[in-house]
Amino acid sequence: QVQLVESGGGLVQAGGSLRLSCAASGRTFLSDYAMGWFRQDPGKEREFVAAINWSGGVTSYADSVKGRFAISRGNAKNTVFLQMNSLKPEDTAVYYCAARLGGGTYTVSREYDLWGQGTQVTVSS
Repeated sequence: QVQLVESGGGLVQAGGSLRLSCAASGRTFLSDYAMGWFRQDPGKEREFVAAINWSGGVTSYADSVKGRFAISRGNAKNTVFLQMNSLKPEDTAVYYCAARLGGGTYTVSREYDLWGQGTQVTVSS
């Protein structure tokens, strides 16, 4: 069973930056997978943040993060990053990494098959 592992969350002041990472456990390689980042606040629905296709050549962003966040793949395409700049208190949430086989970018959570356990991002004002 493939497992995704996120890291890089933490507490940061408004205007600061964080970089989240997502990798697959064991010998699984993510090079054939489309990847996405979602976030969720308690009591709210999981929200799309960013997505990237298998090659890294196509990306998609939620309007709320466009221009501030950047999704990318590592050189071996086995790790996915979410660079978050100019963070705002409303970015506070648990951030989840997701993966699925496929050639596009996917912005709906039910389109993904694999999920990480989440990493907490807290932005203080």
